[in-house]
Amino acid sequence: MLLLVTSFVAGILTILAPCILPLLPVIVGHSITDATPSRRRLFVVVLSLGISIVLFTLLLKASTLLIDIPEDFWKWISGGIIFFFGLTMLFPNIWEGFSLANTLNLKSNKVLATGYQKNSIWGDVIIGASLGPIFSACSPTYFVILATVLPVSFFLGIVYLFSYVLGLSLALIVIALIGERIMIKIGRVSDPRGWFKKIFGIVFILVAIAIISGYDKKLQISLLDAGFLDVTKIEQKLLDKNEEKDANENTEVAEKPSIKENNFISLEEKKKKFTLAPDISTPDGFINTNNLPITISEFKGKKVVLLDIWTYSCINCQRTIPYLKEWHKKYEGEGLVIIGLHTPEFSFEKVQKNVEKAAKDFGIKYPVVLDNDFSTWNAYKNRYWPRKYLIDVDGYIVYDHAGEGQYKETEVAIQKALMERADRLNMDMEVSSNISSPENVVSVDSSKVRSLEIYFGWGRNEFLGNGVASATGEQVFTLPKSILPNKLYLEGIWVFNYEYAENKNTASIVFNYEAKNVYMAAGSSEGVEIEIYKDDVFVKKITIKNEMLYSMIEGSDYGKHELHIVIPKARLQVFTFTFG
Repeated sequence: MLLLVTSFVAGILTILAPCILPLLPVIVGHSITDATPSRRRLFVVVLSLGISIVLFTLLLKASTLLIDIPEDFWKWISGGIIFFFGLTMLFPNIWEGFSLANTLNLKSNKVLATGYQKNSIWGDVIIGASLGPIFSACSPTYFVILATVLPVSFFLGIVYLFSYVLGLSLALIVIALIGERIMIKIGRVSDPRGWFKKIFGIVFILVAIAIISGYDKKLQISLLDAGFLDVTKIEQKLLDKNEEKDANENTEVAEKPSIKENNFISLEEKKKKFTLAPDISTPDGFINTNNLPITISEFKGKKVVLLDIWTYSCINCQRTIPYLKEWHKKYEGEGLVIIGLHTPEFSFEKVQKNVEKAAKDFGIKYPVVLDNDFSTWNAYKNRYWPRKYLIDVDGYIVYDHAGEGQYKETEVAIQKALMERADRLNMDMEVSSNISSPENVVSVDSSKVRSLEIYFGWGRNEFLGNGVASATGEQVFTLPKSILPNKLYLEGIWVFNYEYAENKNTASIVFNYEAKNVYMAAGSSEGVEIEIYKDDVFVKKITIKNEMLYSMIEGSDYGKHELHIVIPKARLQVFTFTFG
């Protein structure tokens, strides 16, 4: 019941969140800029927004059709629709000037715009629906609502989701009605062709540009950093109360006095010092579980859980796997459960068969959960690959570490948590105190790696040295005489997608790096054999086919070198360079 109330309150608070404030003019302005403010228009917009949030959530969970669509696709859709309606408010007659010979697309725009000017219900529906994907990702409660419910009970998950949407919708209606009363007092400012409506047209266009450019996110971060309207803190307190209630409903053995006898802190002290671990939220698939769902809450009061957030094409994640495998083998019988939370960086890492192959190739035996929508990642407020959270027998995060390294410290924390578990459950069990030394470990001196991760797709290719960065579509490249360090240089014809660049003919890549090893995330639907050169010396040939991380250079020492890759035919898709 408490989570139901939390969901409703979170919906109300969402309208005060920094990520929503810039969008309120779209809701309010859409309903009050007529000669007579339209309540019907308001209710249709809010209703379609609420339905859009629900459908968008279920669609992302239930369908793999959107798996290759980058996240930025939704901001272009939402921003484009808002921009379109801003133009209709700013220039009411602009669409009337189109020739009858225009394309079907322009005719469709004209019909849509005319319908909007005549208060057509479809224009209102489109405005509301376009905002659903943005509103749905603006509250931490949105992710936590379904943490333990939807994977287990579809019905309860929908109830909590509707509770959140109801709170949000009622808050939006109240805000819009307040705006309506103000407009009625002002009087004739809402002339359909007057200055007031044109001002809102400009506001619509500015909001659309902010969404498409990502400036709304920058504004959100600035507001949060300044401590302005950080309603997420209120939501988090409500969620913490709900989680504490769940913890108190655990087995009574958790409260027994013998905790103090072995220098373990009491449960009351633990509540003050640590945070309850969020559960796995809206999982997208399970590996090594016999296709059965797995949660963190099911182990509360029974096991210690190590949650490892990773993605299979990340070299930093790969280098931690030998330790995870060793700990799984060593401590599984002593009460440790390792859960690999696979949160993808690229679209190809959302495909379960790709993750299954990677887990098999790496020899991973512990459970792996797919977190394609980043909901569990966001519930933990994580920002890194890899990241490890140690969750004790009472469900509290007692240790966490971002990145590689600190393996000894992590294992000592595991041993301590397992000893507390044995004491708590009155088990006569000895926990190993030896520190593991797994085989096939690759050590890296990060202080000597001076080259950053380099992205090829237009979304993040700011280090492109001889082309136009952040530009979509096709570009033709020739290599310059001077090659600067840590700049990406291409040769040939390349087509840029959001996540990767793909060559259309014979091509090459040149990059001056400072590190020991070089890795490349790449793939090819047809298979491409490439040639690798280091400092103009041939190293090897590699056949690129499956979308994964490939080792380009395996150096013997750190230093400055030139990587040259020759690509003899088209259809190589390159995502990143990483270094070690």
